[in-house]
Amino acid sequence: MLSTDLFDYHLPEELIARYPAEKRDGSKMMILDRISGEAVPAQFPAIIEYLEPGDALIYNDTKVLRGRMYGVKKNPDGTPGAKFELLLVSPSGGDPSEWHVLLKPGKRAKPGTIVELTDSDGVRHGDFFEVAGRFEEENYTIRFSTSDIAYLQEKYGHIPLPPYINRPDENADAERYQTVYAQKSGAVAAPTAGLHFTREILDAIRAKGVNTAAVTLHVGPGTFKPVSVEDVTQHKMHFEDFILSEETAKLINDTHAAGHKVLAVGTTTVRVLESCVANDGKVSARAGRTDIFLYPPAVPKAVDMLLTNFHLPKSTLIMLVSCFVPREKVLAAYQLAIAEKFRFYSYGDCMLIK
Repeated sequence: MLSTDLFDYHLPEELIARYPAEKRDGSKMMILDRISGEAVPAQFPAIIEYLEPGDALIYNDTKVLRGRMYGVKKNPDGTPGAKFELLLVSPSGGDPSEWHVLLKPGKRAKPGTIVELTDSDGVRHGDFFEVAGRFEEENYTIRFSTSDIAYLQEKYGHIPLPPYINRPDENADAERYQTVYAQKSGAVAAPTAGLHFTREILDAIRAKGVNTAAVTLHVGPGTFKPVSVEDVTQHKMHFEDFILSEETAKLINDTHAAGHKVLAVGTTTVRVLESCVANDGKVSARAGRTDIFLYPPAVPKAVDMLLTNFHLPKSTLIMLVSCFVPREKVLAAYQLAIAEKFRFYSYGDCMLIK
């Protein structure tokens, strides 16, 4: 048994970052040594100093959907009824107007229910969805009145900020809750370790002789699902869609063959690479779904360095981080970050494990 309580810590509420830093690269960064466990505070631009020519930086190029929408039930007499909130999760794979979503309140989401979408002012414009039925657990299948999902996101969509940010999304979040290299739309949450990068820092990293490449993992709503079991090993992870291309796989294998290091930007990148690695440390190109759950004493085979934000207590993410550095050293680094007034979670500061 591996107790969930072993990954707990107390965070003062005022250290939860509810807004991003003024500048993307204006965050603090804790440097944590994998061997010694020594933790040293720094600033994010120092990441360039910890990379060497020939190393590879791998990031997740998923793009966050404007996937939170609101609506009201259309009663038989045409009047508005109960209010609904939905979160886009993924296309159903069939009809392009059909999606898997999270719906609140689920108890009112009976098959055949019609919900008219409302804009930011609460105005209805004739677009709606019909509940087709429950898909799995908290997921429902719905059919929109149009297959133009891009239009619906633009007209009705909100950036789905995590619940602990505890505020409505604002215009600035449309940019700041995306990485500068976001390409492939499909995530319900940002791969937040990448939010610190500017194009200028990426250019400086490449100019140093570091190779960069992308994977894709569409972050799902399960990323916010707490570990509710006492034994970590009994927790079930959610599935997420991913892509590891031939080009990126070759770069990783060539980097290791030449004796250089691979830096994964974020836990989502780690999950892709560790889903595609063999016992000899080589990765193979794949596309599919993964529910990989990494926790101690697992040791990553494909990743040497990790850039990651500071995660919630008892989360699967802090458990993954503890595969790189012993749990006690991770929690000690977290305590130093708290003492140094680092900002935590999605819009917060970061940690480089080297």
